[in-house]
Amino acid sequence: MQAPAGKALRSGFTTGACAAAAARAASRFYLDRKPLTVIESILPNRQKVEFALHRCEWDGDTALCSIIKDGGDDPDATHGAEIIARVKLCEDSEVKITGGIGVARVTKPGLGLTVGESAINPVPRANIEEMVRLELEESDFAGASVEISVPDGEVRAQKTLNARLGLLGGISILGTTGIVLPYSTSAFVASVVQAVGLAKADGLEEIVLTTGGRSEQYAMRLLPHLPESAFIQVGDYVGIALRNAVRHGMQKVSLVAMMGKLSKMADGRMMTHASASEVNMDLLAKLANELGAPADQVAAIQAANTARHVLELCHQYGLPQMPSVICAKAKQVCEQFARDQLEVCVTMVDFQGAVLGDHNAKGAIER
Repeated sequence: MQAPAGKALRSGFTTGACAAAAARAASRFYLDRKPLTVIESILPNRQKVEFALHRCEWDGDTALCSIIKDGGDDPDATHGAEIIARVKLCEDSEVKITGGIGVARVTKPGLGLTVGESAINPVPRANIEEMVRLELEESDFAGASVEISVPDGEVRAQKTLNARLGLLGGISILGTTGIVLPYSTSAFVASVVQAVGLAKADGLEEIVLTTGGRSEQYAMRLLPHLPESAFIQVGDYVGIALRNAVRHGMQKVSLVAMMGKLSKMADGRMMTHASASEVNMDLLAKLANELGAPADQVAAIQAANTARHVLELCHQYGLPQMPSVICAKAKQVCEQFARDQLEVCVTMVDFQGAVLGDHNAKGAIER
């Protein structure tokens, strides 16, 4: 999608941010029974945002509030979905969060979620609990039961890869910052190109490419000697960033990313969006075979659900070299893509920022 001339693209909010805000509104409504039209919520990135409420109702013995998800100018399959929170407060200190109609159930491993539970990711789950507890602070209640539902979630999920990943019956409640940025737009591509040019204008010959905010934070910790302008979030557009690094005469590119994106790069994919390419499990199985894994382990990796699942299997099977092997392959692909005009250093980090593996020319990233 391209923004109208002279108009900046508008960011949106994640399903997790909407769920947390709806849960806070329902908790407040449960306490004072005064219908609300708006609610202020705190996003995981600590930004305070006011959400308009679509519904605020007393539903039997529970309070129900809902928010219509606004995906901004890069809407995905969940743009316009009604995110509902049903809340019942209780004296028990636990805040129990479950998924209702339209929220997927986890049926396969490898997603960082417990099989059999609702697909409400850890950061949104923590955000929902935080917002509910803010309302409980001056009340006679200590806990709550919270059910998140999306009436048309199962239909919307048909436009996603959820079923293939073993997420059945609806959409996932996602989001690490609460904000949806229009990464798949021409404006974002232009910002990547501009960022490489600005780094060159600052006299830099080395830049660091990351795929998002978290990996950028981790990269900054790994490479503290570089200025802020050296760090560029490229989203799914690593190929565009590499081409522009060559065009501007950069000497070195350090690439810091997680297993899923690096697995795609190792397979020659310079556009890593989920809708454009999937992780090639055949490649990962081949790499495991080259590491000497027995046939049954190779077969399990080939049948894995996600790249993260492959990491779990490698840990289980005692194949700690796999992340570095993937980094080495990604380095080779990226340098070939750049026509060997760049020194590319690759590091894989996990979701907490720990280094899992690397293959860095001349030990560029020291640990």
